[in-house]
Amino acid sequence: MAGKFFDEWVVGERIAHEIRRTVTETDNLLFSTMTHNPQPLHLDVEAAKASGFGQILVNSTFTFSLLVGLSVGDTTLGTLVANLGFNNVVTPNPVFIGDTLRAYTEVKELRESKSRPDAGIVTFTHEMWNQRDEVVCRCERSALLKRKG
Repeated sequence: MAGKFFDEWVVGERIAHEIRRTVTETDNLLFSTMTHNPQPLHLDVEAAKASGFGQILVNSTFTFSLLVGLSVGDTTLGTLVANLGFNNVVTPNPVFIGDTLRAYTEVKELRESKSRPDAGIVTFTHEMWNQRDEVVCRCERSALLKRKG
């Protein structure tokens, strides 16, 4: 399903995104190094073993980015004018290499755009869960979407 136009959304609508993703060591290593994040918890097996986690901890900004990415196809693909911002990003549980993640989205708010009569603002709440049924990331995303027609 492609993204929806502003006029097609309803407050309270909830989507279970079909695409799931198992996080690999390569995902974590590449993301951490591409973003110049030298945190030993993400890159050093021995340091990670000595931590309270006991193993490599997946970079939380990768988790956040994956959450948004998994939602795009069902929410804003082809209808997005611009992302306006992200709020209340939380990572209440860790993600480890080998975790399989799934995402859900709920429409929190709809607002008319004051400056763009051909668009409106949708605020989504995105959540990501692991295979242990723990929430690993949650955020709100405000997006300026085209109106239909």
